[in-house]
Formats: sequence, C-alpha cells, structure tokens
Amino acid sequence: MSGLESLRQLLRQVHHARPEDLPQMAMRVAPQMDATALVIYLVDHQQRRLLPLPGGNSPARTPIGINDTLAGRAYSTVTTCTAASDDGGQRVWVPLVNGGERMGVLEVVADHPLADETVEECGEVASLLAELVVTRSFYSDTIERTRRREPMRLAAEMLRAQLPPLTFSTGHLIISGILEPCYDVGGDAFDYAVNGDTAHLALFDAAGHGSAGGMRAVVLASIALAAYRNARRAGLDLTATYHHIDQAVRDHDRFGMITAVLAELDQRTGVLQVISAGHPSGIVLRHGKVVKVLPTPTALPVTLGDRRPPVVVEEALEPGDQVLLYTDGIIEARTPDGETFGVDRLVDFATRALADQLPPPETARRLVHAILEHQDDCLQDDATVLLAQWRSPAPPHSDMETLEAPPHHPLDVQP
Repeated sequence: MSGLESLRQLLRQVHHARPEDLPQMAMRVAPQMDATALVIYLVDHQQRRLLPLPGGNSPARTPIGINDTLAGRAYSTVTTCTAASDDGGQRVWVPLVNGGERMGVLEVVADHPLADETVEECGEVASLLAELVVTRSFYSDTIERTRRREPMRLAAEMLRAQLPPLTFSTGHLIISGILEPCYDVGGDAFDYAVNGDTAHLALFDAAGHGSAGGMRAVVLASIALAAYRNARRAGLDLTATYHHIDQAVRDHDRFGMITAVLAELDQRTGVLQVISAGHPSGIVLRHGKVVKVLPTPTALPVTLGDRRPPVVVEEALEPGDQVLLYTDGIIEARTPDGETFGVDRLVDFATRALADQLPPPETARRLVHAILEHQDDCLQDDATVLLAQWRSPAPPHSDMETLEAPPHHPLDVQP
C-alpha cells in the first residue's frame, strides 16, 4: 500500500484520538509502509534526549541522547537518516517537524532495506504524526509529562504556557527561540508573529528574578507579552508598540523594570527596524561573519518610556543574513572562576555555527547548551536567544496567509 493510504488511515482515526493512542496508530500503519514498527520519540524540554512515547503495542524503547547518535543527527539536522541493521533490516530516523519546530523523531523499523520512495513516504507520515502530537497536546497532559525530566516550578509553568512554539518558518524566513533554565525560569520571554510580509520579533527581560520564586518577574514579563500582542494585533507601529507596553507595565507596577528589544522585518525588502530598550545589542551575521552590531540602547527600559522618546534603527539585510537577539544571561554567564561568556565568545560561537551550516534552531540549541556548560549547568540568570534568518525575499504583494504563533492549526490533507 502507499503512503497516501497510511495518511488516510491516520486521518480517519484522528478526531477521537488521545495522545496515548498515537503510538498504537503509528504501529497500525507500519505494515502499509513496508515496516515492522513505527516508534514515536519526543524531545525533552532541554533538547538533550529523545524520549519514547509509550502506548498500545509500540515496542519498548529507552531514551536516546541527541549528541552523537543517528537519531540525534536526524533531529539536529532535520534530515532523514538511515542505517542497516545487523539482521539485514534497516532503521530509518525521520524528524518530527511541525511548522519548523522539531518535536522529536520517528523510528521506522524494517526487516529489509526500504525503497527510496517508501523512505520519502515515511517523511509524509512523520509530518502528520508531528501535527497530531501538537494538536493532541492541547487536550491532555500526556505529551507534556513525557517531555519533562524534572518538576517544573510554578513561575516556569506560568511563563512557558505563554511562549510561542520554539521555531516557525514561512519559507522566506525562519525564526527560532530558546529559553533556559527550562524548569526554573525568571523573567525572560520572547515572542514573534508573521503577519503578511512583516515578521515581528520581541525579547523581554524583567527584573525581579529572585523575588517570590521569580513570580514578580514572570508577572511583569506576562504583562509585557500581552501588551505586545495587543499592540501588534491593533496594527500599531514599532514606536507606538513600545509606548503601549511601557504604559501597560507601569500601570501595574510603576517600580517594575523590563529591558526589551522590539523588531520588525519586511520579508520583501529585508529592511529590519529595531528598538532596543536598555537591552543587550543584537548582531547581524552574514557569510559566517558579524557584519553589524545593532546600536543599543535606543530607548529607556520599559516603565521609563515616558522620559525619553525611543529611536528606531534600520538595517538592510541581505538574503541569508541571520539576526541574533539575546538577553544578558547569555553574555554574563560565569564560570566558577568568574570568567564571563562574553560577547567575543558569543560571536565566535555564532560564526562557527554558520560555518557548519547548522539550521537556526540547532544553532540556538547549541548556543544555550554552550552557556550551560560554561556555567556548569547552573545558570545564575535566564539565558534566552531569538534567532531569525531571512532566507529570500517574499514575492511582491505576497498572498501568504496571516500566521501568528501560537496556535498551530491542524494539517489540511485531502484523502
């Protein structure tokens, strides 16, 4: 049978499926893929391990590390990887990707080598399974429980529920963010949206990490996120958006303080507009080199915005350019001896990642892990990265559907 029939079978079952049913659903379509088993693995929140999703008659599996494994390579590079089995069969590792976000991998087990066409069809089935992982997680805690490797503190629970998916792609642009520590965040947050030809990017760092378990900082960051989305959806420009956020946070807590960077990118022209409100400067990378360090500050931190008008900086990007925005937890991470990670080390890491041609989400993952390693996995402050790569100009008068993140929408596949 064809991969199309496998998709049809999955679609017939999806409307009443729970997350616990997905492993069994995958196993049911395995024979149609000329395979003996399809096994779903989900990535943990720290993106260090791939964790099997148990259920039904799915074969028992143990977690797999992302570094130095074939399954991890499929996840990291977002490419299908194959390997021959000792018994003459084959294993195929297919990335589970939804809207650009890497959800995990699909293991395809066969007792003989699979035809190239069948391997391609495995990718189509994996795309639908990734979509089902996302949509089913809206109605159950099973997916979330599987991805957690330790308890999550209340402040982190509250903030993470408000973040968009870690990665999103329009084809002309890819955006990827990551925040650490996963289970005990302070006041860092990021957001983005793609509306028509305009990509909106924002990064926030609220003061008050140590107060009441980080809740004060998280409340401030939550207000900033809500005000940012409120202004964006009302069609306000970048300057008006800054003032809207500033007023909203000040109305709640006049002594609160948030540094922020707000940016808009025109996907047709590559023109980037940025307001840096007391925030660390972002950098523009091109052909493996830093070509621009964005000016900072161009505005006062949030709650001080009534004292001085913001300045909007413009930068013309070229196709392939990457814009790296980060919080001070990145460059201020310290070793036990007090050595900071620093801007120079950040730039060196980013340029090496470009030279290795890593996908933006993998660059962000490895950067934050490098920060954790530098500080012996014990961050003193949140470390947050937002990386955007402008791949190519969008066509004039683009008819792209307006997309915001979140939510995701179910895959529209016609049987």
